[in-house]
Parts: sequence; structure tokens; C-alpha cells
Amino acid sequence: MQKGLGDSIEKVTKKTGIKKAVELFSKATGIDCGCEKRKDYLNKMFPYLKPNCLTEKEYNYLKVFFSKDRPVISMDEQRDFLPIYNRVFKKNQQVTNCSPCIKDVIDNLKSVFDAYK
Repeated sequence: MQKGLGDSIEKVTKKTGIKKAVELFSKATGIDCGCEKRKDYLNKMFPYLKPNCLTEKEYNYLKVFFSKDRPVISMDEQRDFLPIYNRVFKKNQQVTNCSPCIKDVIDNLKSVFDAYK
């Protein structure tokens, strides 16, 4: 789960290949790029909201949900877990056909759920 703006920027630089190029340059020259310090600074300056804790009922629902391998998430399943996501992350995510959107929701819920292990 992303802590703040620094993590988001790092994600973009990884996807675009910029991070790899900077790492190769740093390795070749021996000059530290300062990426980690910059990321930490930006995460502290522009943090994302910390999620609320899961209730016991939410935890139990997610325990069953994550125990099954699902290639597709139905609209009914979205209607069940989106209220949990919206409360925990202070969001207003709606049921959607956007697969990447739902994947992000599930990944974020999984991160919170895994914190209880």
C-alpha cells in the first residue's frame, strides 16, 4: 500500500523505466541518486490518509473472500466489499466494470487484511 506521494512517484518511474535507468547510472558512476531520501521526504510531506481498522465482521467477511481464488469479481461481490473499502479508506468507490479499479480496491483491502496476520 502506498504511504504517500513518494510511493506514487516511484510507481510511475518503475512503470516508465526511469527508475531502472537512474539505477544503472548510479551504479556506473557510484553517485547516489537520492531516490529513497526523496521518496521518504515526499511521503512525509504528502501522506495518504491512514486506513481505519477493520471491524470483526469486516475481517471475517474478507477472510472468506480472500480464501477463494476468483478470476472475476461479480457486481454482487462488489456491492458486498465496497462498503468495507469505502469505510476503511474514507472513499466513495462505486460498483464498476473497470477491472484495474477493482484490482486496486482489492489490493488495498488485502493489504489492510494482511496487517492483521
